[in-house]
This record gives sequence, structure tokens and C-alpha cells, in this order.
Amino acid sequence: MKLGLLLLAALPIATYAQDSIAVSSYDEYPNTFSSGSANVQPFNNKARKFNDWSISVGGGAAFMVHADLRSFYDKKVNWGYNSYVSIDKQITHVVGVSLIYQRGETTQKAQLDGAAGIAAGIAEANTKFNQIALMGDVNFSNLLRRVDNLSPYRWAFHGYAGIGLMSYNTSLHDNNEFRWNTTPPRIPLFIKQKMDINSIYYQFGVGLKYNVSKLIDIEARTMYIISGDDEFDGGGNAGPADYDPTSKVSKYNMISKRRSDNAWTVNLGVSFKLGKHLTHLAWHDPLQETYSRIHTLENTNVDFVVCEKGDQDNDGVCDDWDRQLDTPAGARVDGAGVALDMDLDGVIDLYDKCVTVPGPVENAGCPK
Repeated sequence: MKLGLLLLAALPIATYAQDSIAVSSYDEYPNTFSSGSANVQPFNNKARKFNDWSISVGGGAAFMVHADLRSFYDKKVNWGYNSYVSIDKQITHVVGVSLIYQRGETTQKAQLDGAAGIAAGIAEANTKFNQIALMGDVNFSNLLRRVDNLSPYRWAFHGYAGIGLMSYNTSLHDNNEFRWNTTPPRIPLFIKQKMDINSIYYQFGVGLKYNVSKLIDIEARTMYIISGDDEFDGGGNAGPADYDPTSKVSKYNMISKRRSDNAWTVNLGVSFKLGKHLTHLAWHDPLQETYSRIHTLENTNVDFVVCEKGDQDNDGVCDDWDRQLDTPAGARVDGAGVALDMDLDGVIDLYDKCVTVPGPVENAGCPK
């Protein structure tokens, strides 16, 4: 019995609750899930206020930094290069995503320990790589920027992280096992990695952008590339002989205990912002815009013009909304400027000698 009464009482509440959160099908008015603004518009390209697509190109130096063979060797720098092109989509003022293609080349050196190192000398390796990745972009300047309603900014600090596939070709030569020789027959060590599921790599880094104009940004960017492969530096594939202390195989990939050869790039790039709008979404800060509008309203003097058309009958009601522009002087009027007639006998109170009793006009508003 009690359960039945409880369900009976809860039914109207549940029905009302479901109705209150129903999405309205009306286009004219906002509902619970709208922005709350009466200016509701379809979400399409025409409703956008900012550009959000761009194409970026850039290039710079590349180095093999954490590997068996390294670009920084014996206090000298073995320079490499890299270049990239990307299609960038800004999702919000803080978050974006890019599809990026990058290619480059690094040169690195190393020397084996002991007698093997004396015989082989300093080995030099070369790596040529191609990479395709999906990369996320976080605009830290928009995320952490102070609220300032008067200072437009042109610098932005970005953070990047992504995952992709790469292919690479490596070569390594020294003065012993990996040299061009006919007797005995020897050749440098070559490795070719195709772009497939076994060649996944990761990268992350930071960049500093400068807003040159509504069409162009320039950026200094540095990225750290994690290959996940011990062959990326050209040191060769690890085999059983590499772990045998008595073997005479050149063990270049055993110089470092690290099993992922990682590279570092430093680039200077240009972004071409696409679209017809004046501003790109990456350079828009909603909080800054809000406070700027509040500041503008607070510092704007608005002069209100009262009775722009005057009050020609001097009844205290402006002619803009006076329904009786020729009210006799001294007559009491209502809010629309119409002379009062309390007893509704057709004689305004100014001339009515019997204000509360109806009467004909001929008798000055009094009964006969």
C-alpha cells in the first residue's frame, strides 16, 4: 500500500522532470542545452567568427642525441637537417591538432672500447628518415594568460605531442668490419626500415609563436623524437653474438644500454592562416574579450536624450508618446498625455464642475 502511494506521488514529479529537460524544437528560443542567449544561430561555417585552419612549413637542424652513435661527439657537432609541412586545425582557443610530414637526416659517430675500437677507429653513421604523425597542440599562453583587457598579445607559447609512423635508411662505416673492401669482402652496414606498424614513433616539444599579421605566424620550435628502435642510429640489429663476450662482431648497438635511439630537432617555421576572418582562433582569448567589453561599457558615457520632439502642450508628457498633443493648459493628464475625465461624461475634469457625477456638456458636466 505504501509503495503504491509512493509511486503515485512520484509519477507527476518524474513526468515534470522529463518534460523540463526536453530539448526544445523551436529555433527562436534557447533551451536548457543552448548557450542561454536569445541570439541562437545554427552551428555552421557561416556562424564562425574566427579562422581555424592553417598550413605550416619549416625546417632546421637535426641531431641524434640519445643513442649508441651520437651527433655530439668528441666536443664536436655533426650537423643534420630536417624539414616539415603540416595541416593544422584549431579546435578551441587552447587545443589544436596537426597532420604533419617530416623528413630529415642526421650524422653521428662513436668508437668501440678496447682493441675493437683501435682497429675500427671512429665509426660514422648516417640516418635518413621520413615521418608522418598526428600531433596535438596546446596553447599554454591562452590557457595560463593573465586577464588583461587592454593589452593585445602577439607572442604565444605552445606545447606539442604526437604519435606517428616513420621509415628510415641508415649506413655505418668504420676502418675494420664495416668498410668497403674486396679481400676479405666487406661493405658498410646498411639498414632499411619501411613505414609500417613496427615503425611507430613518438614526439613532443615546445614552440614560441609570433603573430606577424592576420595571415602569417612565425615560430621557433624544438621537438624530441623517440624512435623506439635500437637501429635508428645505424648501429645495427642486435643478435646473439652481441651478447657473447668472446665474439668479434662489432657491437655498436651495445655501446649504450638505451634501447631507443632518440633524436632532437630545432626548427624555424611559418604558418599561413586560412580564411576570410580578421583573427585566428589560436589568438583569441574569450576571457580577455569579455573583460575588454566590460571595460568598454564601464568607460562609455551615454547621453540620454529626453523629449527629443519636445512637449508642445506642456502637459509633462513628451510628444514622442503623447496621444493628445493639444491638451488644454492646466488639465490633468494620464501617462499617454490624454486629459482626465473621471466620470467619463465627455467633459474633461478641467471644465467639469461635477467631476464624479456624469452630466451633459451643456450643463458643464453636471446633472440637470
